[in-house]
Amino acid sequence: MGMFSESVDVDCTAGGEPIGLLWAGRSYAVCAEPVRWYERRQWWAEETRAPLGSGPGVVDHEIWRVQVLPSAPVRGAQAAEPLTLDLTRHIRSGRWRLLRIHDALRP
Repeated sequence: MGMFSESVDVDCTAGGEPIGLLWAGRSYAVCAEPVRWYERRQWWAEETRAPLGSGPGVVDHEIWRVQVLPSAPVRGAQAAEPLTLDLTRHIRSGRWRLLRIHDALRP
Protein backbone atom coordinates (compact mmCIF):
# COMPACT_ATOMS: atom_id res chain seq x y z
CA MET A 1 0.00 0.00 0.00
CA GLY A 2 1.36 3.39 -0.97
CA MET A 3 0.60 6.24 1.42
CA PHE A 4 0.96 9.92 0.56
CA SER A 5 -1.05 13.07 0.03
CA GLU A 6 -1.73 14.39 -3.46
CA SER A 7 -4.43 16.72 -4.73
CA VAL A 8 -7.13 15.17 -6.96
CA ASP A 9 -10.26 16.51 -8.63
CA VAL A 10 -13.34 14.50 -7.65
CA ASP A 11 -16.80 14.52 -9.22
CA CYS A 12 -19.62 13.73 -6.79
CA THR A 13 -23.33 13.01 -6.76
CA ALA A 14 -25.68 15.62 -5.32
CA GLY A 15 -25.35 13.74 -2.00
CA GLY A 16 -21.55 14.11 -1.99
CA GLU A 17 -20.62 10.53 -2.99
CA PRO A 18 -17.60 10.26 -5.34
CA ILE A 19 -18.43 9.03 -8.86
CA GLY A 20 -15.26 9.91 -10.76
CA LEU A 21 -11.88 11.58 -10.40
CA LEU A 22 -9.05 13.16 -12.33
CA TRP A 23 -5.61 12.14 -11.09
CA ALA A 24 -2.21 12.50 -12.73
CA GLY A 25 -3.81 13.65 -15.99
CA ARG A 26 -6.09 10.59 -16.27
CA SER A 27 -9.81 10.27 -15.74
CA TYR A 28 -11.20 7.45 -13.58
CA ALA A 29 -14.75 6.26 -12.93
CA VAL A 30 -15.85 4.79 -9.62
CA CYS A 31 -16.83 1.18 -10.40
CA ALA A 32 -18.08 -0.05 -6.99
CA GLU A 33 -20.04 1.49 -4.17
CA PRO A 34 -17.70 3.76 -2.17
CA VAL A 35 -17.33 3.37 1.59
CA ARG A 36 -17.11 6.40 3.93
CA TRP A 37 -15.82 6.76 7.48
CA TYR A 38 -14.25 9.39 9.69
CA GLU A 39 -10.82 9.33 11.33
CA ARG A 40 -9.42 11.43 14.13
CA ARG A 41 -6.61 13.68 13.06
CA GLN A 42 -3.91 15.30 15.14
CA TRP A 43 -5.63 18.68 15.15
CA TRP A 44 -3.50 19.85 18.06
CA ALA A 45 -0.41 19.60 15.85
CA GLU A 46 -2.05 21.60 13.03
CA GLU A 47 -4.34 24.09 14.82
CA THR A 48 -3.67 26.35 17.77
CA ARG A 49 -7.02 25.36 19.28
CA ALA A 50 -10.24 23.62 18.34
CA PRO A 51 -13.24 25.96 18.53
CA LEU A 52 -16.02 24.71 20.81
CA GLY A 53 -18.59 22.67 18.90
CA SER A 54 -16.44 22.11 15.81
CA GLY A 55 -15.94 18.41 15.13
CA PRO A 56 -16.10 17.69 11.39
CA GLY A 57 -13.02 19.07 9.67
CA VAL A 58 -11.14 19.97 12.84
CA VAL A 59 -11.25 16.85 14.99
CA ASP A 60 -12.32 14.32 12.35
CA HIS A 61 -11.73 14.05 8.63
CA GLU A 62 -13.86 12.28 6.09
CA ILE A 63 -12.29 9.32 4.28
CA TRP A 64 -13.75 7.60 1.20
CA ARG A 65 -12.49 4.24 -0.08
CA VAL A 66 -13.25 3.95 -3.78
CA GLN A 67 -12.51 1.44 -6.51
CA VAL A 68 -11.83 3.07 -9.85
CA LEU A 69 -11.17 2.12 -13.46
CA PRO A 70 -9.72 4.36 -16.17
CA SER A 71 -12.58 6.13 -17.98
CA ALA A 72 -10.85 5.82 -21.33
CA PRO A 73 -8.82 2.60 -21.69
CA VAL A 74 -5.39 2.93 -23.24
CA ARG A 75 -5.38 1.43 -26.75
CA GLY A 76 -3.66 -1.95 -26.92
CA ALA A 77 -3.58 -2.32 -23.12
CA GLN A 78 -5.01 -5.30 -21.27
CA ALA A 79 -8.27 -4.79 -19.42
CA ALA A 80 -7.44 -2.87 -16.28
CA GLU A 81 -8.14 -4.18 -12.81
CA PRO A 82 -9.74 -1.71 -10.41
CA LEU A 83 -7.50 0.41 -8.21
CA THR A 84 -8.54 0.84 -4.59
CA LEU A 85 -7.90 4.37 -3.34
CA ASP A 86 -8.52 6.23 -0.11
CA LEU A 87 -9.54 9.85 -0.61
CA THR A 88 -10.14 12.60 1.94
CA ARG A 89 -12.21 15.74 1.59
CA HIS A 90 -11.32 18.85 3.55
CA ILE A 91 -14.66 19.88 5.05
CA ARG A 92 -14.12 23.65 5.00
CA SER A 93 -12.51 24.06 1.57
CA GLY A 94 -14.10 21.09 -0.23
CA ARG A 95 -10.67 20.10 -1.62
CA TRP A 96 -9.88 16.42 -2.15
CA ARG A 97 -6.60 14.59 -1.55
CA LEU A 98 -5.46 11.07 -2.40
CA LEU A 99 -4.13 9.41 0.78
CA ARG A 100 -3.52 5.75 -0.07
CA ILE A 101 -3.22 3.48 -3.09
CA HIS A 102 -3.94 -0.05 -1.90
CA ASP A 103 -3.03 -1.88 -5.10
CA ALA A 104 0.20 -0.03 -5.85
CA LEU A 105 2.51 -2.86 -4.77
CA ARG A 106 0.74 -5.73 -6.51
CA PRO A 107 3.19 -7.77 -8.65
